[in-house]
Amino acid sequence: MENTDILVSGGGIAGPALAYWLRKAGFRPVVVERAPAPRPGGQTVDLRGAGRTVITRMGLLDRVRDLAVDQRGIALVDRDGRHTARLPTELFGGEGIVSDLEILRGDLAAVLYEASAEDVEYRFDDSITALTEDADGVHVTFENSPPRRFDLVVGADGLHSVTRRLAFGPESEFVVPIGGYTAWFTARTELDLDGWFLMYNAPGGLVATARPGRLPGETKAGFGFRSAPIAYDRHDRAAQQRLLTEKFAGAGWESDRLLAAMADADDFYFESLGQVRMDSFTRGRTALIGDAACCPTPLTGLGTSLALVGAYLLAGELATARGDFTTAYANYQHRMQPYAAKARELPPGGMSGYAPGSAAMIRLRAASMRWMTRWPLRRIMEAQVAKASEVELPDCTDAFAVPRG
Repeated sequence: MENTDILVSGGGIAGPALAYWLRKAGFRPVVVERAPAPRPGGQTVDLRGAGRTVITRMGLLDRVRDLAVDQRGIALVDRDGRHTARLPTELFGGEGIVSDLEILRGDLAAVLYEASAEDVEYRFDDSITALTEDADGVHVTFENSPPRRFDLVVGADGLHSVTRRLAFGPESEFVVPIGGYTAWFTARTELDLDGWFLMYNAPGGLVATARPGRLPGETKAGFGFRSAPIAYDRHDRAAQQRLLTEKFAGAGWESDRLLAAMADADDFYFESLGQVRMDSFTRGRTALIGDAACCPTPLTGLGTSLALVGAYLLAGELATARGDFTTAYANYQHRMQPYAAKARELPPGGMSGYAPGSAAMIRLRAASMRWMTRWPLRRIMEAQVAKASEVELPDCTDAFAVPRG
Protein backbone atom coordinates (compact mmCIF):
# COMPACT_ATOMS: atom_id res chain seq x y z
CA MET A 1 0.00 0.00 0.00
CA GLU A 2 1.30 3.45 -1.01
CA ASN A 3 0.40 6.92 0.24
CA THR A 4 -1.36 5.81 3.40
CA ASP A 5 -1.27 9.10 5.33
CA ILE A 6 -4.15 11.23 4.05
CA LEU A 7 -5.36 14.59 5.35
CA VAL A 8 -9.10 15.20 4.97
CA SER A 9 -10.18 18.84 5.38
CA GLY A 10 -13.79 19.09 6.54
CA GLY A 11 -15.74 17.25 9.23
CA GLY A 12 -19.29 17.60 7.88
CA ILE A 13 -20.73 14.79 5.76
CA ALA A 14 -18.25 14.11 2.96
CA GLY A 15 -15.15 14.18 5.20
CA PRO A 16 -16.21 11.61 7.83
CA ALA A 17 -17.70 9.38 5.12
CA LEU A 18 -14.38 9.40 3.27
CA ALA A 19 -12.45 8.77 6.49
CA TYR A 20 -14.68 5.78 7.26
CA TRP A 21 -13.98 4.13 3.90
CA LEU A 22 -10.27 5.01 3.88
CA ARG A 23 -9.73 3.48 7.30
CA LYS A 24 -11.65 0.38 6.24
CA ALA A 25 -9.19 0.01 3.35
CA GLY A 26 -6.12 0.32 5.58
CA PHE A 27 -5.23 4.00 5.07
CA ARG A 28 -4.53 6.41 7.93
CA PRO A 29 -6.79 9.44 7.46
CA VAL A 30 -6.66 12.53 9.66
CA VAL A 31 -9.70 14.83 9.59
CA VAL A 32 -9.28 18.54 10.34
CA GLU A 33 -12.39 20.63 11.04
CA ARG A 34 -12.64 24.36 11.73
CA ALA A 35 -15.56 23.98 14.18
CA PRO A 36 -14.70 23.14 17.81
CA ALA A 37 -16.87 19.98 17.70
CA PRO A 38 -19.22 18.17 15.31
CA ARG A 39 -21.83 20.73 14.31
CA PRO A 40 -25.32 19.86 15.59
CA GLY A 41 -28.72 20.79 14.16
CA GLY A 42 -28.99 22.43 10.79
CA GLN A 43 -31.69 21.86 8.20
CA THR A 44 -32.84 18.56 6.74
CA VAL A 45 -30.95 16.86 3.92
CA ASP A 46 -32.26 14.22 1.55
CA LEU A 47 -30.97 10.67 1.41
CA ARG A 48 -31.90 9.48 -2.02
CA GLY A 49 -30.61 7.39 -4.91
CA ALA A 50 -26.95 6.40 -4.84
CA GLY A 51 -26.39 8.35 -1.61
CA ARG A 52 -28.85 6.06 0.15
CA THR A 53 -27.03 3.07 -1.34
CA VAL A 54 -23.72 4.27 0.17
CA ILE A 55 -25.31 4.67 3.61
CA THR A 56 -26.71 1.15 3.26
CA ARG A 57 -23.27 -0.25 2.39
CA MET A 58 -21.89 1.45 5.49
CA GLY A 59 -24.46 -0.46 7.57
CA LEU A 60 -25.94 2.83 8.84
CA LEU A 61 -29.36 2.88 7.20
CA ASP A 62 -31.27 1.72 10.29
CA ARG A 63 -29.54 4.31 12.45
CA VAL A 64 -30.38 7.03 9.94
CA ARG A 65 -34.01 5.92 9.81
CA ASP A 66 -34.17 6.16 13.61
CA LEU A 67 -33.14 9.82 13.37
CA ALA A 68 -35.17 10.72 10.27
CA VAL A 69 -37.56 13.66 10.36
CA ASP A 70 -41.25 12.75 10.09
CA GLN A 71 -42.73 14.82 7.25
CA ARG A 72 -45.90 14.39 5.21
CA GLY A 73 -44.52 16.17 2.16
CA ILE A 74 -44.27 19.69 0.75
CA ALA A 75 -47.18 22.14 0.52
CA LEU A 76 -47.31 25.59 -1.04
CA VAL A 77 -49.30 28.12 0.99
CA ASP A 78 -50.79 31.54 0.26
CA ARG A 79 -50.44 34.61 2.49
CA ASP A 80 -53.32 33.37 4.67
CA GLY A 81 -51.75 29.92 5.16
CA ARG A 82 -54.12 28.02 2.84
CA HIS A 83 -52.54 25.14 0.92
CA THR A 84 -52.48 25.83 -2.82
CA ALA A 85 -50.61 22.66 -3.85
CA ARG A 86 -49.23 19.51 -2.17
CA LEU A 87 -46.80 16.71 -2.98
CA PRO A 88 -46.81 13.91 -0.35
CA THR A 89 -43.54 12.12 0.36
CA GLU A 90 -44.76 8.77 -0.97
CA LEU A 91 -44.93 10.04 -4.55
CA PHE A 92 -42.15 9.26 -7.05
CA GLY A 93 -40.97 6.26 -5.06
CA GLY A 94 -40.36 8.38 -1.99
CA GLU A 95 -37.74 10.51 -3.76
CA GLY A 96 -39.74 13.58 -4.77
CA ILE A 97 -39.11 17.20 -3.74
CA VAL A 98 -39.31 16.04 -0.12
CA SER A 99 -38.03 12.47 0.11
CA ASP A 100 -39.30 9.80 2.46
CA LEU A 101 -35.89 9.74 4.18
CA GLU A 102 -34.72 13.13 5.37
CA ILE A 103 -32.46 13.77 8.32
CA LEU A 104 -31.08 16.90 9.94
CA ARG A 105 -27.64 17.67 8.57
CA GLY A 106 -26.15 17.65 12.06
CA ASP A 107 -27.70 14.28 12.86
CA LEU A 108 -26.27 12.71 9.69
CA ALA A 109 -22.86 14.24 10.37
CA ALA A 110 -22.97 12.83 13.92
CA VAL A 111 -23.83 9.34 12.61
CA LEU A 112 -20.88 9.44 10.22
CA TYR A 113 -18.55 10.83 12.87
CA GLU A 114 -19.53 8.11 15.36
CA ALA A 115 -19.01 5.43 12.69
CA SER A 116 -15.46 6.62 12.00
CA ALA A 117 -14.19 8.25 15.21
CA GLU A 118 -13.00 5.12 17.01
CA ASP A 119 -9.93 4.72 14.83
CA VAL A 120 -9.70 7.99 12.88
CA GLU A 121 -7.78 11.01 14.19
CA TYR A 122 -9.97 14.13 14.30
CA ARG A 123 -8.54 17.60 14.84
CA PHE A 124 -11.28 20.10 15.70
CA ASP A 125 -10.93 23.88 16.02
CA ASP A 126 -8.30 23.98 13.30
CA SER A 127 -7.89 24.65 9.61
CA ILE A 128 -5.33 24.40 6.82
CA THR A 129 -3.38 27.60 6.07
CA ALA A 130 -0.90 26.43 3.42
CA LEU A 131 -0.11 23.44 1.19
CA THR A 132 3.34 22.86 -0.26
CA GLU A 133 3.61 19.82 -2.53
CA ASP A 134 6.82 18.08 -3.59
CA ALA A 135 7.63 14.75 -5.25
CA ASP A 136 7.08 12.76 -2.06
CA GLY A 137 4.10 14.37 -0.37
CA VAL A 138 2.47 17.56 0.88
CA HIS A 139 3.74 19.82 3.66
CA VAL A 140 0.70 21.25 5.47
CA THR A 141 0.55 24.14 7.91
CA PHE A 142 -2.40 24.75 10.23
CA GLU A 143 -3.88 27.61 12.21
CA ASN A 144 -3.48 25.93 15.59
CA SER A 145 -1.42 22.75 15.14
CA PRO A 146 2.23 22.16 14.24
CA PRO A 147 3.04 21.61 10.54
CA ARG A 148 2.84 18.04 9.30
CA ARG A 149 3.51 16.03 6.14
CA PHE A 150 0.91 13.90 4.40
CA ASP A 151 1.01 11.72 1.34
CA LEU A 152 -2.29 13.05 0.00
CA VAL A 153 -4.78 15.84 0.82
CA VAL A 154 -8.53 15.77 0.21
CA GLY A 155 -10.74 18.85 0.48
CA ALA A 156 -14.22 18.13 1.80
CA ASP A 157 -14.68 21.65 3.15
CA GLY A 158 -17.72 22.97 1.35
CA LEU A 159 -18.69 25.69 -1.08
CA HIS A 160 -16.04 28.09 0.28
CA SER A 161 -13.34 25.42 0.38
CA VAL A 162 -9.99 26.52 1.76
CA THR A 163 -8.35 23.45 0.22
CA ARG A 164 -9.67 24.34 -3.24
CA ARG A 165 -8.40 27.91 -2.91
CA LEU A 166 -4.93 26.80 -1.81
CA ALA A 167 -4.47 23.98 -4.33
CA PHE A 168 -6.54 25.08 -7.35
CA GLY A 169 -7.04 28.84 -7.26
CA PRO A 170 -9.40 31.60 -6.10
CA GLU A 171 -13.05 30.86 -5.44
CA SER A 172 -14.16 33.20 -8.22
CA GLU A 173 -12.76 30.78 -10.81
CA PHE A 174 -15.02 27.92 -9.74
CA VAL A 175 -18.12 29.20 -7.92
CA VAL A 176 -20.91 30.36 -10.23
CA PRO A 177 -23.79 32.33 -8.63
CA ILE A 178 -27.28 31.24 -9.69
CA GLY A 179 -29.00 34.46 -8.66
CA GLY A 180 -30.17 34.03 -5.10
CA TYR A 181 -29.52 33.86 -1.37
CA THR A 182 -30.82 31.67 1.41
CA ALA A 183 -30.94 31.64 5.20
CA TRP A 184 -31.73 28.80 7.63
CA PHE A 185 -32.36 28.70 11.35
CA THR A 186 -34.32 26.94 14.08
CA ALA A 187 -37.40 28.94 15.03
CA ARG A 188 -38.34 28.79 18.70
CA THR A 189 -41.99 29.39 17.91
CA GLU A 190 -45.04 27.16 17.54
CA LEU A 191 -46.41 26.94 14.01
CA ASP A 192 -49.26 24.71 12.90
CA LEU A 193 -47.32 22.68 10.32
CA ASP A 194 -49.35 19.46 10.62
CA GLY A 195 -46.27 17.54 9.48
CA TRP A 196 -45.85 19.46 6.21
CA PHE A 197 -42.89 21.36 4.80
CA LEU A 198 -44.65 24.67 4.09
CA MET A 199 -43.38 27.06 1.43
CA TYR A 200 -44.70 30.57 0.87
CA ASN A 201 -43.88 32.71 -2.18
CA ALA A 202 -44.34 36.47 -2.27
CA PRO A 203 -43.92 38.78 -5.28
CA GLY A 204 -40.41 40.04 -5.77
CA GLY A 205 -38.83 36.59 -5.66
CA LEU A 206 -39.29 36.03 -1.92
CA VAL A 207 -39.57 32.60 -0.28
CA ALA A 208 -40.34 31.80 3.36
CA THR A 209 -40.39 28.21 4.61
CA ALA A 210 -41.10 26.23 7.75
CA ARG A 211 -40.82 22.49 8.25
CA PRO A 212 -40.87 20.06 11.19
CA GLY A 213 -37.65 19.32 13.03
CA ARG A 214 -36.89 15.99 14.67
CA LEU A 215 -37.78 17.12 18.20
CA PRO A 216 -41.40 17.81 19.23
CA GLY A 217 -42.40 21.41 18.59
CA GLU A 218 -39.18 22.18 16.71
CA THR A 219 -39.52 24.26 13.54
CA LYS A 220 -36.80 24.57 10.91
CA ALA A 221 -37.32 27.86 9.13
CA GLY A 222 -35.83 29.51 6.10
CA PHE A 223 -35.83 32.59 3.88
CA GLY A 224 -34.72 32.81 0.28
CA PHE A 225 -34.74 35.53 -2.34
CA ARG A 226 -33.69 36.20 -5.90
CA SER A 227 -31.02 38.80 -6.39
CA ALA A 228 -28.05 39.81 -8.47
CA PRO A 229 -24.78 39.38 -6.53
CA ILE A 230 -24.65 41.58 -3.44
CA ALA A 231 -21.68 42.51 -1.27
CA TYR A 232 -22.00 41.19 2.27
CA ASP A 233 -19.76 40.11 5.12
CA ARG A 234 -20.10 36.34 5.60
CA HIS A 235 -19.29 36.79 9.30
CA ASP A 236 -21.63 39.72 10.08
CA ARG A 237 -24.79 38.02 11.32
CA ALA A 238 -26.48 41.27 12.36
CA ALA A 239 -26.10 42.79 8.88
CA GLN A 240 -27.42 39.64 7.24
CA GLN A 241 -30.49 39.65 9.47
CA ARG A 242 -31.13 43.34 8.77
CA LEU A 243 -31.07 42.55 5.06
CA LEU A 244 -33.65 39.79 5.51
CA THR A 245 -35.83 41.97 7.71
CA GLU A 246 -35.86 44.71 5.08
CA LYS A 247 -36.98 42.23 2.44
CA PHE A 248 -39.51 40.13 4.38
CA ALA A 249 -41.16 42.48 6.89
CA GLY A 250 -44.88 42.52 6.08
CA ALA A 251 -44.46 40.00 3.23
CA GLY A 252 -47.37 37.87 4.42
CA TRP A 253 -48.07 34.42 5.87
CA GLU A 254 -45.80 33.85 8.93
CA SER A 255 -42.93 36.03 7.69
CA ASP A 256 -43.04 38.49 10.58
CA ARG A 257 -43.19 35.75 13.19
CA LEU A 258 -40.26 33.96 11.56
CA LEU A 259 -38.25 37.18 11.46
CA ALA A 260 -38.81 37.61 15.20
CA ALA A 261 -37.70 34.02 15.81
CA MET A 262 -34.64 34.52 13.60
CA ALA A 263 -33.21 37.11 15.98
CA ASP A 264 -33.06 34.56 18.80
CA ALA A 265 -31.81 31.58 16.76
CA ASP A 266 -28.44 30.16 17.80
CA ASP A 267 -27.90 28.34 14.51
CA PHE A 268 -28.59 31.12 11.98
CA TYR A 269 -26.86 30.59 8.63
CA PHE A 270 -26.86 32.87 5.57
CA GLU A 271 -25.40 31.91 2.22
CA SER A 272 -25.32 32.84 -1.44
CA LEU A 273 -26.62 30.19 -3.81
CA GLY A 274 -23.90 29.08 -6.16
CA GLN A 275 -22.66 26.04 -8.02
CA VAL A 276 -19.10 24.75 -8.12
CA ARG A 277 -18.03 23.93 -11.66
CA MET A 278 -14.60 22.39 -12.23
CA ASP A 279 -13.03 20.59 -15.17
CA SER A 280 -11.02 18.45 -12.76
CA PHE A 281 -11.53 17.50 -9.12
CA THR A 282 -7.84 16.67 -8.63
CA ARG A 283 -4.53 18.47 -8.95
CA GLY A 284 -1.25 16.81 -8.07
CA ARG A 285 -1.69 15.05 -4.74
CA THR A 286 -4.86 16.98 -3.81
CA ALA A 287 -8.43 15.92 -4.54
CA LEU A 288 -11.83 17.46 -3.80
CA ILE A 289 -15.14 15.83 -2.90
CA GLY A 290 -18.64 17.01 -1.98
CA ASP A 291 -19.56 20.69 -2.25
CA ALA A 292 -15.89 21.65 -2.54
CA ALA A 293 -15.78 19.80 -5.86
CA CYS A 294 -19.28 20.00 -7.29
CA CYS A 295 -21.84 21.86 -5.15
CA PRO A 296 -25.16 21.66 -7.07
CA THR A 297 -27.05 24.11 -4.76
CA PRO A 298 -29.85 23.07 -2.39
CA LEU A 299 -32.39 23.52 -5.20
CA THR A 300 -31.44 20.13 -6.64
CA GLY A 301 -31.70 18.13 -3.40
CA LEU A 302 -28.60 16.18 -4.49
CA GLY A 303 -25.77 17.72 -2.48
CA THR A 304 -25.78 14.95 0.13
CA SER A 305 -25.82 12.23 -2.53
CA LEU A 306 -22.84 13.84 -4.27
CA ALA A 307 -20.95 14.02 -0.97
CA LEU A 308 -21.55 10.38 -0.03
CA VAL A 309 -20.97 9.03 -3.53
CA GLY A 310 -17.80 11.08 -3.99
CA ALA A 311 -16.40 9.79 -0.70
CA TYR A 312 -17.18 6.18 -1.62
CA LEU A 313 -15.78 6.43 -5.15
CA LEU A 314 -12.55 8.19 -4.17
CA ALA A 315 -11.85 5.79 -1.29
CA GLY A 316 -12.73 2.82 -3.47
CA GLU A 317 -10.41 3.89 -6.26
CA LEU A 318 -7.54 4.53 -3.84
CA ALA A 319 -8.11 1.14 -2.23
CA THR A 320 -8.31 -0.68 -5.56
CA ALA A 321 -5.13 1.04 -6.80
CA ARG A 322 -3.36 0.24 -3.50
CA GLY A 323 -2.64 3.92 -2.96
CA ASP A 324 -1.42 4.74 -6.48
CA PHE A 325 -3.06 8.15 -6.48
CA THR A 326 -2.45 8.99 -10.14
CA THR A 327 -4.48 5.95 -11.23
CA ALA A 328 -7.06 6.37 -8.46
CA TYR A 329 -7.61 10.08 -9.11
CA ALA A 330 -8.08 9.52 -12.85
CA ASN A 331 -10.65 6.78 -12.26
CA TYR A 332 -12.44 8.87 -9.62
CA GLN A 333 -12.66 11.78 -12.06
CA HIS A 334 -13.98 9.48 -14.81
CA ARG A 335 -16.76 8.10 -12.60
CA MET A 336 -17.69 11.25 -10.70
CA GLN A 337 -17.69 13.99 -13.32
CA PRO A 338 -20.75 12.80 -15.33
CA TYR A 339 -22.75 12.26 -12.13
CA ALA A 340 -21.86 15.72 -10.85
CA ALA A 341 -22.71 17.37 -14.17
CA LYS A 342 -26.13 15.72 -14.22
CA ALA A 343 -26.80 16.63 -10.58
CA ARG A 344 -26.02 20.30 -11.24
CA GLU A 345 -28.93 20.58 -13.67
CA LEU A 346 -31.46 22.74 -11.82
CA PRO A 347 -35.15 21.85 -11.66
CA PRO A 348 -37.34 23.47 -14.34
CA GLY A 349 -37.25 27.24 -14.00
CA GLY A 350 -34.18 27.30 -11.77
CA MET A 351 -34.26 30.25 -9.39
CA SER A 352 -37.33 31.67 -11.16
CA GLY A 353 -39.20 28.44 -10.51
CA TYR A 354 -38.16 28.42 -6.87
CA ALA A 355 -38.76 32.14 -6.27
CA PRO A 356 -41.27 33.51 -8.84
CA GLY A 357 -41.21 37.27 -9.29
CA SER A 358 -44.90 38.09 -9.75
CA ALA A 359 -48.27 37.05 -8.36
CA ALA A 360 -49.18 35.55 -11.74
CA MET A 361 -46.03 33.40 -11.77
CA ILE A 362 -46.69 32.31 -8.18
CA ARG A 363 -50.13 31.08 -9.22
CA LEU A 364 -48.58 29.31 -12.21
CA ARG A 365 -46.06 27.61 -9.96
CA ALA A 366 -48.82 26.26 -7.71
CA ALA A 367 -50.71 25.02 -10.75
CA SER A 368 -47.57 23.29 -12.02
CA MET A 369 -47.10 21.50 -8.71
CA ARG A 370 -50.72 20.31 -8.74
CA TRP A 371 -50.10 18.86 -12.21
CA MET A 372 -46.74 17.31 -11.33
CA THR A 373 -48.20 13.83 -10.95
CA ARG A 374 -49.76 13.97 -14.44
CA TRP A 375 -48.39 13.86 -17.96
CA PRO A 376 -46.33 15.68 -19.21
CA LEU A 377 -45.02 17.22 -15.97
CA ARG A 378 -44.76 13.81 -14.33
CA ARG A 379 -42.11 12.77 -16.87
CA ILE A 380 -40.10 15.91 -16.12
CA MET A 381 -40.25 15.21 -12.38
CA GLU A 382 -39.32 11.56 -12.87
CA ALA A 383 -36.26 12.62 -14.88
CA GLN A 384 -35.25 14.98 -12.08
CA VAL A 385 -35.65 12.22 -9.49
CA ALA A 386 -33.69 9.71 -11.57
CA LYS A 387 -30.52 11.85 -11.45
CA ALA A 388 -29.86 10.72 -7.88
CA SER A 389 -29.15 7.18 -9.10
CA GLU A 390 -27.35 7.89 -12.38
CA VAL A 391 -23.91 6.68 -11.32
CA GLU A 392 -22.30 3.26 -11.20
CA LEU A 393 -21.15 2.29 -7.71
CA PRO A 394 -18.55 -0.48 -8.06
CA ASP A 395 -18.45 -3.26 -5.50
CA CYS A 396 -15.31 -2.46 -3.49
CA THR A 397 -15.85 -5.19 -0.87
CA ASP A 398 -12.51 -6.88 -1.47
CA ALA A 399 -10.56 -3.60 -1.64
CA PHE A 400 -12.07 -2.40 1.65
CA ALA A 401 -11.54 -5.70 3.47
CA VAL A 402 -8.03 -4.82 4.67
CA PRO A 403 -6.77 -5.52 8.21
CA ARG A 404 -6.37 -2.26 10.12
CA GLY A 405 -2.94 -1.54 11.41
